[in-house]
Amino acid sequence: MMPSKDIARLIEIMAALRDPKTGCPWDIEQSFATIAPYTVEEAYEVSDAIERDDMVDLREELGDLLLQVAYHAQLAAEQGLFDFGDVVETITRKMIRRHPHVFGDAVARSARSAKGQWERIKAEEKAERAALRAKLAGDANPANTANGADRPRHLDEIPAALPALTLALKVQKKAADTGFDWDRPEPILEKIDEELAEFAEAIASRDRDASEAELGDLLFSVVNLARFHEIDPELALRRCVRKFRERFGYIEDQLDTSNRSLHSASLDEMEALWVAAKRRSAPSPD
Repeated sequence: MMPSKDIARLIEIMAALRDPKTGCPWDIEQSFATIAPYTVEEAYEVSDAIERDDMVDLREELGDLLLQVAYHAQLAAEQGLFDFGDVVETITRKMIRRHPHVFGDAVARSARSAKGQWERIKAEEKAERAALRAKLAGDANPANTANGADRPRHLDEIPAALPALTLALKVQKKAADTGFDWDRPEPILEKIDEELAEFAEAIASRDRDASEAELGDLLFSVVNLARFHEIDPELALRRCVRKFRERFGYIEDQLDTSNRSLHSASLDEMEALWVAAKRRSAPSPD
């Protein structure tokens, strides 16, 4: 089998890998659940390539991410749920529907900023998803999944599997749509001080469960402060981690010049090199 720019070849490869008789033993054993972590990892690697402005890596990582889509579609096809073509059809339908000012008729194009248009489109999509879930579950009445105990709540559309900082940010933004929000930063800072004190108390009590809960409250409050100042906490923390790695790498490089390892250096030595690393990365005065 030869490589190709045709998406059909990728689907053929995925089917061959999953073939019960001639496929790859590892691939045959996989399921939606076991593949999901790799899907998340590949998405992060795409983001990392973009941050590094490495277009060679980006091309490869986008391919790896596309493979994840093909993988999940193959798993679904084997169970008679949907296939890759259904995935493509679903997203193309969504994009066309959500952009009537681009793909619609003259009336739709002239009503580009019509109030309530976006909400109407989203409502239609939710109804369609409810009907599809009912069909897959063998329920002839979509209303059984759209109402009652299963009625979608205001925050339900936010995926729970998002990274915690991003999840907190999106939940807060969605809640703020209803007016449930701070109107100035001072109370948020006071809340952070309050949560920090409660975390310290929990730590002092040696209650691990309470400590974890209080730390979560503290982090949630910090995300609130970041959101108020229009800072993405996920990006801010990634930037901090990248800076830490660079400075720690400098320590390792400096020790390596004298044929020493990180484990052989004292804390004072590493601290001195850390300060030097900070000076190196500090902006030069004008």
